[in-house]
Amino acid sequence: MPLRLSTKLLNISVASLCRAKQMEKAEAAIIDAISLGILPNVVTYNTLIRGYSESSFAAGYSVVFRMRESGIPPNLITFNSLLAAASRRHLLPHCFAVLSQMLVMGFVPDIWSYNTLLHCFFDLGRCFDAYKVFGAILSKNVVPCQVTCGIMIYGLCRNGCIGSALGLFRYLKNRGHAPQLATYNALIKSLGNARSWKRMMRVFDELRRSGHRPNAVTYTSLIKGCFRCGEVREGLEMFAEMKRNGYAYDQFSYCTVVAGLVKWNRTADARVCVSHIFKLGFELDIASYNTLINMCCKEGKTGTVPRLLAMAERNGVKCDAYSHTIYVGGLCRAGDFRGALRHIAWMDATGFDCLAAFNCLIDRLGKSGHLDSAVKAFDSTGGTKDGFTYSSLVQGLCRVGKVRLASEVLLSCAREGHRYLKMDRDVVLWGLRITYLPNEARRFKRELRAA
Repeated sequence: MPLRLSTKLLNISVASLCRAKQMEKAEAAIIDAISLGILPNVVTYNTLIRGYSESSFAAGYSVVFRMRESGIPPNLITFNSLLAAASRRHLLPHCFAVLSQMLVMGFVPDIWSYNTLLHCFFDLGRCFDAYKVFGAILSKNVVPCQVTCGIMIYGLCRNGCIGSALGLFRYLKNRGHAPQLATYNALIKSLGNARSWKRMMRVFDELRRSGHRPNAVTYTSLIKGCFRCGEVREGLEMFAEMKRNGYAYDQFSYCTVVAGLVKWNRTADARVCVSHIFKLGFELDIASYNTLINMCCKEGKTGTVPRLLAMAERNGVKCDAYSHTIYVGGLCRAGDFRGALRHIAWMDATGFDCLAAFNCLIDRLGKSGHLDSAVKAFDSTGGTKDGFTYSSLVQGLCRVGKVRLASEVLLSCAREGHRYLKMDRDVVLWGLRITYLPNEARRFKRELRAA
């Protein structure tokens, strides 16, 4: 009994050191224990595997050889730990190697082995393979747990297979599996992102009937989905229900509503919501300031943005490139292109990534008919270009009929190694053909393929 208790104490010490990523001290603790006559067991080595796997799969796998040298055979948890380490780094061949070794040693994969493999397939976007693994679970009479069902539905939603996720959701419910709240939340969020408002509300009604109580994540996903689908009144009703149930306890939910109202030009209602944020004394974060900056830009009040940026700095919130890009977009919408150029120059001088802001400027110049200024700004910049920079200029040139120049810009994009949009290629080809330049169209297609 004292020996087992001492080994247990050793395992607790090793686990604590591994969690703190102090692997040298964990090894020293094992050496000291051995010198005192306390031998490590399989739990000790499994803990070491998990600790070393945080740095690399190879480091974790090397512990297995030490186990064999010590005469301690690995168990199912050993292999599951190695599977988890390989899955975290998306090392699918290593996952298969661990599974193969597990089977050779006579271990039957349990539900957690399959769960880890499902995670890996979904992270790599291989939904069909994940479905095959799930089919293998059912065919081998391994009972899938709530976590398995959640992984399947969440993974399908994350990869855009919302129809398949809903079908599986219905199938599992009919088979007697009660979905968890997190599963409902994943479906609601995905349906909202897909602008499928009716199906989203149907799932929410099912959630209420299931006995689960919606939480802050549920309501936030619902509000975002309602605003994304243009159902502003329903979004506000959900926010009111959220407040009644005591979940609107921080600025995040309020900022979600403000962003939705601004999107649908309900700026007066957005102002009321903002006044509530300040009245309640919430401490604003960078996302909150970005929402307020966007609201000011939508209202055309770009003059108040510098004051907001200064307020953020005073309150210890460091504004990021996105904050300044919103401001540049607002200046462009207001027609203050010189101000936008000055702010981009300031961003560049202070070390901010100004590519998105520059793309916004080129796009707005093209849409406003200032093509000469757009071309001049495009030529003046150095290496800060990507496929979207070229796309904005190409679309602007095609809009005013300068198709030949647009074709040269797109060829330049391809030659410099940037990815161009298929839409831009099709627009240029169509423009060359309708302007009676079929030879130019063929030449452009040939050179673009060669680039």
